Amino acid sequence: MSPFQDGPMAHYRSIFLSDVHLGTRGCQAESLLDFLRHNSCQQLYLVGDIIDLWRLKVRWYWPRNHNTVVQKVLRLARSGVIVRYVCGNHDPVYELLSDYVQNQGNALALGDIAILREAVHETADGKKLWVIHGDQFDAAMRYATWLIRLGDHGYTLLLWSNRLLQSAFRRLGLRRHWSLSAYIKYRVKKAVQFINDYEHLLAEETSRRGYAGVICGHIHHAEQKTIDGVLYYNDGDWVESCTALVEHTDGRMEIIHWPIPPLRFDQHIAA
Repeated sequence: MSPFQDGPMAHYRSIFLSDVHLGTRGCQAESLLDFLRHNSCQQLYLVGDIIDLWRLKVRWYWPRNHNTVVQKVLRLARSGVIVRYVCGNHDPVYELLSDYVQNQGNALALGDIAILREAVHETADGKKLWVIHGDQFDAAMRYATWLIRLGDHGYTLLLWSNRLLQSAFRRLGLRRHWSLSAYIKYRVKKAVQFINDYEHLLAEETSRRGYAGVICGHIHHAEQKTIDGVLYYNDGDWVESCTALVEHTDGRMEIIHWPIPPLRFDQHIAA
């Protein structure tokens, strides 16, 4: 029985996950494992930044539950789930493996998992959705990579502070989840219209390509809305909010918020 959420297994046509950031202390691996134990699908899309090679190059961090996440995905692929791995800026797996694994069109075959730069998903009700991590539409990512890397260190520190704050809330008996890092990031980026610009740039390119909508990640901000007639879905992350985008058997899309598990005191010190 799960220590975080009880209940029967939910079945979906498709599940979309991004920004897990395995290899970092901020990764909510236990919550993701709990989600995967309670939700099944025919198709699983990993929409970038699943393994954070940026952070692993700086400092190796790979606890057992991170390895369990990888093994769980591999088992799903072997069991018949169609798994597509769309690479992000923190996990340029496509570029790293392109010289070593079999190329099938625009996809690389790594065992039972297809590795792509982007994909097109057709929903049960016939809508074609562009699937892409989205870092290409982050102006800072495109023109100031050094700034992004500098900010990544500050973001890691912010996540550590956030974990300490969550621990204090739990010790006080406050069960409502509130993310300091998500709040600060939202307020700052809202001020400079970062999220709005990102969403509209993606919507414009999606329309130009003739797709009904786009599924992305990158900015760690789950969202489901229509922008100038284009369906926009951001599946969020498994660092701050623990969210996934799911497609029901009739093609209906929904963002699911999953509970964040309790943290032990030694995890806060180690962070």
